[in-house]
Amino acid sequence: MEIRSDAIDGYNCVFLKGRLDIEGTQAVDLKFTALTATQRVPVMVDLSEVDFISSIGIRMLATNAKTLHSYGAKMVLVKPQLVVTEILRSTGLDQLIPIVDNVTDAADLLSATV
Repeated sequence: MEIRSDAIDGYNCVFLKGRLDIEGTQAVDLKFTALTATQRVPVMVDLSEVDFISSIGIRMLATNAKTLHSYGAKMVLVKPQLVVTEILRSTGLDQLIPIVDNVTDAADLLSATV
């Protein structure tokens, strides 16, 4: 599992690549938290190169999104692959963290008030 971050449209964007299974999530969990919840700023999480997500990966996303929300910031998931989108929707995570197809839609959601 790989993780990197960059600023896009003035927002923090975290890019994940690989599998968010037990091994992959453990490999990026601390850095993901450092790049998201501890920053207390709106975050786009690019999932376009994540080809699988398990319950532990979902938990990592949900936990950090809830922490951000408590600070008045949001998280948006951007461009997940179809199989990942189906898993996220089947678990209801899309009710907590919006899923969008592009950076423009993500920026629009992040700029709206909590």
